[in-house]
Amino acid sequence: MTKTFKTLALAGVAMLGFGATSANAATANADARANILRQITVTKTADLDYATIVTGAAASTVQVSTGGVRTCGAGLVCTGTVSAAGFSVVGTIGQVATVSVPATVSLTSGANTMSSTLVSSAATLTLAATNSFNVGGTLSVGANQADGAYLGSFTVTVDYQ
Repeated sequence: MTKTFKTLALAGVAMLGFGATSANAATANADARANILRQITVTKTADLDYATIVTGAAASTVQVSTGGVRTCGAGLVCTGTVSAAGFSVVGTIGQVATVSVPATVSLTSGANTMSSTLVSSAATLTLAATNSFNVGGTLSVGANQADGAYLGSFTVTVDYQ
């Protein structure tokens, strides 16, 4: 009887060991998600144009606001039609995008240069069906700046936050 009892006891312990593993098992589910955003596109709609400037004996500046309004500095004569640079943006509606504009741009004509600071009308855009922003600047014109057609280019960047 002792031998039978020991055999039953060992069998019972063995069964408890197998049962404990399945009784303690637990499961959980997780979701896999992805949020797809439309690729942002930026299109130039206008160039930053300071128009025609007649230089003076002293250095001065010409400003074109982001709204396209010119302020001609002392000693300069400014004529012609000016414009702020304009850009349209397309992306996923409702998302927020950041607008980055370089601080300056150099304009050159042959060996001659001028520098312009740049400013954007928007640092961020909450994207809608139509989106746009402008870039204005302040051009530093040297005293008796050499004549010529000055040109420079700059790159704006728009990206999701």
